[in-house]
Amino acid sequence: MNRGKQPQGKQPSLAQLRAFAAVAEHLHFRDAAAAIGMSQPALSGAVASLEEALGVQLLERTTRKVLLSPAGERLAVRVGAVLGEVEALMEEADAVKAPFTGALRLGVIPTVAPYLLPTVITLVHETYPDLDLQVHEEQTSSLIEGLTAGRLDLLLLAVPLGVPGVTELPLFDEDFVLVTPLDHWLGGREGIPREALKELRLLLLDEGHCLRDQALDICREAGRAEAPVTTTAAGLSTLVQLVAGGLGVTLLPRTAVRVETSRSNQLLTGYFADPAPTRRIALAMRTGAARAAEYEELATALRGAVRPLPVRVV
Repeated sequence: MNRGKQPQGKQPSLAQLRAFAAVAEHLHFRDAAAAIGMSQPALSGAVASLEEALGVQLLERTTRKVLLSPAGERLAVRVGAVLGEVEALMEEADAVKAPFTGALRLGVIPTVAPYLLPTVITLVHETYPDLDLQVHEEQTSSLIEGLTAGRLDLLLLAVPLGVPGVTELPLFDEDFVLVTPLDHWLGGREGIPREALKELRLLLLDEGHCLRDQALDICREAGRAEAPVTTTAAGLSTLVQLVAGGLGVTLLPRTAVRVETSRSNQLLTGYFADPAPTRRIALAMRTGAARAAEYEELATALRGAVRPLPVRVV
């Protein structure tokens, strides 16, 4: 039987592949060795052995720096894919052995993290004590990249994402409210029509925050053309302080109101008429993830845990 041409030479080891991947990332032997907990001579030897096994030069070494050769640039992509598959294999084995154990790398957007993490952490500690929860706060685009690349396991963020290969597990919807200075004509009112947003000086987060895009969408739905933004903030805390200083008004999700408005006595909260503008918060995972059943169970548990918050569980 003809089994096809067999590869010649020695098979590279995982240690050699990890050593080369580290050098390809850091382009520095000392930094690469420190990153993977290997001595510099051992790392250099592993890369040299990999070059010998493959029969190609992967690196161009000079006295000052390390560069990838053309072959190294091509093979670095394949090596990353191989190591990713090995990591997925180990994750699958861990999931089969014992659910809700080992590391769970959770990515969270900044406009959710301060307000929901206390609930998430309490739930994990009380219900899944053997789970090693590792939290990464990043903006949405970075979180999605981290999820699809395998750097993160699960995301907690606003949806819909509309990203192929990503499955969303909806948790709850929450209304937006209008935060104003004390002397604002809409301060503390209920039943505010969305159309009122047409004329307001709205303060927004910096570009890159999904909450900024959601606020602009709400304004467009209210019939407001996108106006020039002269003042922005990197976080909701700063944004609310700008409102307290009289620079304008802003939109806050309900889960953030108690934390952010308690820092100043110069603020009032107004509520929109039904249907109020809302956002949906969900967990997101890679479609077909090895631990999908665990993540779905976690989503169910989270829906129960957030019921005391000012949200509508999905």
